Amino acid sequence: MQTAERHVVNMKKRRVVMMLVLALMLTGCKGQNKNENIRAGMEAVEALDYDSALASFEAAKEAGEDERLLYRGEGIAYMGKTMYAEAAEAFEKALSLSDGRVNSMDYDINYYLAVAYCKQGETDKAINVYNAITALKSEEKDAYYLRGVLYAQQGNLDKAKEDFDKTISLGKNDYDRLIDIYNVLASGGYRETGQEYLQSAMDAGTKNMTNFEKGRICYYLQDYENARTYLEKARGESGYEAVLFLGKTYETLGDNNYAISVYNSFLEGSGPNAEVLNQLGLCKMQTGDYEGALANFQSAMNIEDNGMMQTLKMNEIVAYERLGEYQSAASLMESYLKSYPNDEEAKRESIFLQTR
Repeated sequence: MQTAERHVVNMKKRRVVMMLVLALMLTGCKGQNKNENIRAGMEAVEALDYDSALASFEAAKEAGEDERLLYRGEGIAYMGKTMYAEAAEAFEKALSLSDGRVNSMDYDINYYLAVAYCKQGETDKAINVYNAITALKSEEKDAYYLRGVLYAQQGNLDKAKEDFDKTISLGKNDYDRLIDIYNVLASGGYRETGQEYLQSAMDAGTKNMTNFEKGRICYYLQDYENARTYLEKARGESGYEAVLFLGKTYETLGDNNYAISVYNSFLEGSGPNAEVLNQLGLCKMQTGDYEGALANFQSAMNIEDNGMMQTLKMNEIVAYERLGEYQSAASLMESYLKSYPNDEEAKRESIFLQTR
């Protein structure tokens, strides 16, 4: 799960635009509510309550609300439940209801559809979606990047590099995306190629980079001493993300105790943060403090809208396993699989737990 998460694209601007579009479509000209069930469904999606969301979209069908919007929402809810075949079908229905004029919602739905195809192993279908997007919008860097990800996963390094080169050319100072590219290549067995991209960026000059960006790049170049220097400077500039990388740098250097102090110091000064609590828990797992790790994972789960509930639930299960509390782990796994029925790795782990 965590490997997949590294490939999540940062498309915040696109989502902001889509939220504005949807807000206009979900209300009447005078601010009166229309598509009320769709609105309720999308609010449930935001709250990660996918079953309630699906019930709202079903009610929207019965009420004759906007079919395109409800099928889009239904697809997103199925994605949240890892029911990717159903998600793809919903997105396809939404696209079939287009009036023929391509707009921002068409692109939005196509991006979701491509992910649904990919999650089912239908990589060629996903690539065709990105082909269609780039044919219509030749400077759509997200599509080039995501297609490059798929080529890399297929082992087609030449095509992956072609798309990644195009992505970088469309956002020369987008160092977040550059690091995403490195992570994709590294996870596919092409670490050296990924590091070449990072080193080229450093060689081109760092005046446009923040300390956080320089620190992360040094971290992935395995230059941990410089990474530590830059990330210490970034601690007060880049919030929890700099803290995460600084802590992981100390973990890599073998100083788990100092890493734990970095995470704790941030939490004491800034309050609960799900990602920091999760990383703190993972670090404690390395030291054998499984009870402490479990407490951290559960604290993170109690944070509303934490955005990483699936990861936290799985880490909670692993912590119970390490504690030897297999009955608790098995019970939680049963609940987990009801929420995420297509997690094949979890299914295999469930079989193991049943034998303990």
